[in-house]
Amino acid sequence: MRLPDTAHTIRPWRIHALAPDFRLEDVWELPTPGGPGDLERLVRQMSTGEGRFSGATRALFALRWKLGELFGWDRPETRVGARVETLRNRLPADLRDGPSGPDLAAVPFTSVYLTDTEWAAEMANKTVHTVMHIGWVPGPSGGHHGQMAVLVKPNGLFGRAYMAAIRPFRHLVVDPALVRLIGRGWQRRAS
Repeated sequence: MRLPDTAHTIRPWRIHALAPDFRLEDVWELPTPGGPGDLERLVRQMSTGEGRFSGATRALFALRWKLGELFGWDRPETRVGARVETLRNRLPADLRDGPSGPDLAAVPFTSVYLTDTEWAAEMANKTVHTVMHIGWVPGPSGGHHGQMAVLVKPNGLFGRAYMAAIRPFRHLVVDPALVRLIGRGWQRRAS
């Protein structure tokens, strides 16, 4: 379920200090009920890239990757460490010396840091530098669950136009499908 921005902004996440120049794109509640120490389990699940999207979502991703190939959006010189500096360079010593967490297998996200309550991974291309932030939040009934926030730093006018163009597809198709996929994986691992 999509949440108001305040579900992310009111929490004392470390990412706020590390990415003040990024814009919060959206926030999603993840169907991952668990206990206070289960964030690492969710991170491991997400890093493996298990599960499959529906046909419509797969088609959108295939179209995006094909356009990226045709227009050079995803070339090595546009990635983190080339076009943009990694957020790991902004980490304070305690986060830099701690675990960064796993990189994602299915998409080109690189882990930035991992704590007991949050995980951040980043990727960049010609259009945007983006951060996927996963927080582990207490629920109203005493349990915990994951919360995903997407932070973006578009690359110029083209990046802003690109983000505006894909926003409806992300909100209506891609992100809800991702939330369902994460939930199915969580239930499978719990049984």
